Amino acid sequence: MDRIALAAGALYVIVLLRAGGTFAVGWLAGAGALGGRFAGLTSSERFRRAERAIQRWGAPVVAVSFLTVGFQTAVNFLAGSMRMPLPRYLPALFVGGAAWALIYATAGIGVLEVLGRLFAERTVFGVSAVVALLLLVCGVVVHRRRRAARPSGDTTADAS
Repeated sequence: MDRIALAAGALYVIVLLRAGGTFAVGWLAGAGALGGRFAGLTSSERFRRAERAIQRWGAPVVAVSFLTVGFQTAVNFLAGSMRMPLPRYLPALFVGGAAWALIYATAGIGVLEVLGRLFAERTVFGVSAVVALLLLVCGVVVHRRRRAARPSGDTTADAS
């Protein structure tokens, strides 16, 4: 249990600094301090979707965004650029960050323990699990890059 508490505490500090920093950069960008530097970044569909959600729901979207992958950065940046008041943002940051830290600490330690046992007891299975995980991650990255590189009107799969 001490390992989980230590990991959760460390992850909580990390997420508060990372998300809070992203909010601050968004705040500066919204103020015009960074000029058009983020104009291309904020024109993506992910940022537009996050902006619509924040405009409609506000702080609950910030808290729930920590349970997603890839959406939380957009939400925190846009919450800052849209000048979400700190009394609304900070509770959402603290609650969402705590949930994120606990999930990653418990799941992360669980995965590491399973992999450790696999390597210690069944080395072949441990190596196979790591290779399978790496192949899965590479496959997802390649798929996303191919999909992003496709023209927006192209809905057909590659025929070759």
